[in-house]
Amino acid sequence: MKNFVEELKWRGMIQDIMPGTEEKLMEGPQAAYVGIDPTADSLHIGHLVSVMILKHFQRCGHKPIALVGGATGMIGDPSMKSAERNLLDEQTLSHNVECIKAQLGRFLDFESDAPNKAELVNNYDWMKDYTFINFIRDIGKHITVNYMMAKDSVKKRLSTESREGMSFTEFSYQLLQGYDFLWLYEHKGCVLQLGGSDQWGNITTGSELIRRILGKEAFAMTCPLIKKADGTKFGKTEKGNIWLSAEYTSPYTFYQFWLNVSDEDAEKYIKIFTMLPKEEIEAAIAEHRQDPGRRVLQKILAKEVTVMVHGEAEYNKALDASNILFGKATREALQNLDEKTFLEVFDGVPQFVLPKEKLSANILDLLAVETQVFPSKGETRKMIQGNGLSIDKEKFTDANGCLNENFLINGKYVLVQKGKKNYYILRFE
Repeated sequence: MKNFVEELKWRGMIQDIMPGTEEKLMEGPQAAYVGIDPTADSLHIGHLVSVMILKHFQRCGHKPIALVGGATGMIGDPSMKSAERNLLDEQTLSHNVECIKAQLGRFLDFESDAPNKAELVNNYDWMKDYTFINFIRDIGKHITVNYMMAKDSVKKRLSTESREGMSFTEFSYQLLQGYDFLWLYEHKGCVLQLGGSDQWGNITTGSELIRRILGKEAFAMTCPLIKKADGTKFGKTEKGNIWLSAEYTSPYTFYQFWLNVSDEDAEKYIKIFTMLPKEEIEAAIAEHRQDPGRRVLQKILAKEVTVMVHGEAEYNKALDASNILFGKATREALQNLDEKTFLEVFDGVPQFVLPKEKLSANILDLLAVETQVFPSKGETRKMIQGNGLSIDKEKFTDANGCLNENFLINGKYVLVQKGKKNYYILRFE
């Protein structure tokens, strides 16, 4: 068996760890779980740290359990939040749970016959028929209000930082999460709960419940909350979260996110978000430091994470799309882009909308009269004669020529390039 704690330590993925955790894991295969709040029908890269921890856990010979909080998702976790979140209905939660399960299958082995194959559970299954009276009688009596009030997540919400205070619904969250740990301990032999450092209070409530009710020992471990080198929140961009679903964040945008991280962040992220071994990572860091301009580290990081989340084919498409804007690319590569990726690659590029019949107009008229790509026909002719005009990434050299249907990308776009850096999109409708 591989030492799970040791593996996470060198990767910088441990914040808090309960005494005895490492020793327990070295006794033999154990089961551990991570809770995921199904507030959306896709995970985003903020969830990726916990998922990677489960991936390492399974690789080290242990059994990972992913708990999707169908019940607790109806309440909302108050940890480090400044306001109570919206409550979701049962139908929405059920849809979200199914989508998240499909995504987790890319990281964890749920299907094999291995004794440590991953398992997905939904706490709604054991909470839906548990009456309020039974819950407060069986569980509530074992944890004092004083104990719950001492948690940082509660103290923060009750402090002057939050005018609204804290509802009883949210206050009860840590008891419900604690009960999840107790249930999994009893029914799945789960001895360890993993999560982000903001979960430490909730996690330790669970291990305390197990100690008080069963007289048994359970363990807790958290990873640091990931921040960017400049102190801003990891995974957030101007356009919002970076999602694992290609529907919300295209593989191209996903790839670009990792490609554009700072050198300092790349050194940290490559340890956390890839499964590459220590020697390979250290060699890559050393190579990158010799010539940071080549962005060796960012390229390896972007490739590894994109392949892991979206697969090799989507990674290659993202790479081709990047080369269209930043390197040499062919007309064929441009024609192969789907519409969403094409528009993302050329986000911010000026667009001209034209009726379809204008496609066959003389190139001088098209670029200087029908649109304002050039101020005059003379300027257009001059640029063509100087070999400075490209249409769909190929030089256009006929000043008397015109375009046709073969030039259309996704049946409606033409990419015009004036000189080296000035792009324009003609959209024919």
